[in-house]
Amino acid sequence: MARIRSLVILTHFTGITDPRIDRTKYHDLQDMIVVAICATICGANGWADVERFGKAKIEWLRQFVPLKNGIPSHDTFGRVFAMLDTVEFYNCMHNWLRNFRLSLKGQHVAIDGKTLRGSHDRAKGFSALHMVSAWASGLRLNLGHKSVDDKSNEIPAAAELLQLLQLKGAIVTLDAMHCQQNTAELIRKGGADYILIVKGNQPTLRDKLMKLFLQYGDMNYKVPGLRCHRTTETNHGRFEERIHYAIRAPRELRGKWKDVQTIGMIYRRREYNGKVEEETQFFITSLPPTVRKIARFVRDHWKIENNLHWVLDVTFGEDASRIRTGTAPEIASVFRRMALTILQQDTTVKDTIRGKRMRAGWDCEVLESILHSSKQI
Repeated sequence: MARIRSLVILTHFTGITDPRIDRTKYHDLQDMIVVAICATICGANGWADVERFGKAKIEWLRQFVPLKNGIPSHDTFGRVFAMLDTVEFYNCMHNWLRNFRLSLKGQHVAIDGKTLRGSHDRAKGFSALHMVSAWASGLRLNLGHKSVDDKSNEIPAAAELLQLLQLKGAIVTLDAMHCQQNTAELIRKGGADYILIVKGNQPTLRDKLMKLFLQYGDMNYKVPGLRCHRTTETNHGRFEERIHYAIRAPRELRGKWKDVQTIGMIYRRREYNGKVEEETQFFITSLPPTVRKIARFVRDHWKIENNLHWVLDVTFGEDASRIRTGTAPEIASVFRRMALTILQQDTTVKDTIRGKRMRAGWDCEVLESILHSSKQI
């Protein structure tokens, strides 16, 4: 019998509890996880695709896992993954991500939520699954994610995610929903800095910042210590101007918000098709008032939309996925994010994410190259 080669990724999932009773374990759970991850890398967007991939590549797969009883059916993949404990699975995924040992010092991390629109099941009264993800924009790496409870919102899920991640040295940005004192404390406790957008959910803080910057405006923003950075951009016929202001936080805020150093305002003006739109936002941050640096991190927050959420929808078909049973939507979302991480960490294949998926599916040597580049074999 041929010697089975090691697969690094598998070592992080050996602790997953198999929910089946012994007499029904016709296919090994570890085998199924390996097949699903490799299939997702190679273009599979559902359990039927995973089964097709497994049957087409069974001899190659047997280099890494025994597959004593062949490839499970798509119904078996769906049924077994729908019973897995998502907390265990998330913990295994986060342990796997730590294997990359990438330093986050000075790196920007955006935290934002996304709804998996196709995961709802009206017949059973289940709403669409909502996930909160952490994205390291400079490293192009999904650091982890948590699902949002049906009866809750993003805030507790983001808090759980912050406690799971190792963010020491990072700069974390979140939208206005997460402008919470507890969130700021969790970020600082983890050794990271924060930039929090302030809106209506913190009316007292928002009104205080608005009053201060109205005073600064009355003085033409010629205030000692107030720093300004202006950018303009023209794209597809749209002109956008952004003006960022930053100044040391007043003493009264420092006792309420953990390690807050700076308050700021962002003014945006857009011109498109003869229409003018204006918007003003306020923020607080634990960073010093280095306005150019803050402006870059605030702008980069939305890279999570383009580089993670958009890719998952368009390339991995996440919104179109009809996986709905039990915990299977969450498990499938983990496979997609793991596959995306492996593809983005690969440096051997020069192509788009879609192109890499197609080539890996066609050619096992390309797939091995991708796995080897991301240190998974």
